[in-house]
Amino acid sequence: MNASTLQPRIAAELRGLRARLPQVHGGLVASTDGLVVAHDTEDVEPEGLAALTAAALGVGRRLTEASGQGGLRELLARGERGYVATYAAGDSLVLTVLAAHDANVGRLHLEARRACGRIGDVADGTPGRPPRREPERGREPERGREWQRT
Repeated sequence: MNASTLQPRIAAELRGLRARLPQVHGGLVASTDGLVVAHDTEDVEPEGLAALTAAALGVGRRLTEASGQGGLRELLARGERGYVATYAAGDSLVLTVLAAHDANVGRLHLEARRACGRIGDVADGTPGRPPRREPERGREPERGREWQRT
């Protein structure tokens, strides 16, 4: 799928995430090397956020590997005014979400992980794949894909 087809579909997913979670005030999808694919941000410069996301991924990878936690899947940072959460979306994309300080983090994770599945399917060229099943109660949910080394 080419970039001109990819960007509008991913941008629509970002708008949908924001509509489902009123505490989300921005988001972007970028490549793991920091190039913006689509964004829905107002007060944040998307290119800078994408570059910082790529840098944070490098540190996060090293942290999870050094601590024996396996490959990196998600990052969550909490600041005085809110959250920045980053998730794997397919084999080479990341979703970064900006949320208010009063956001329900559990709901943020749930909705963002679902959005990542859909974004990853679009980006990886498998939009016809059946939707991912919700995990059975008491079982660990699938949390998206692990970032590949670049």
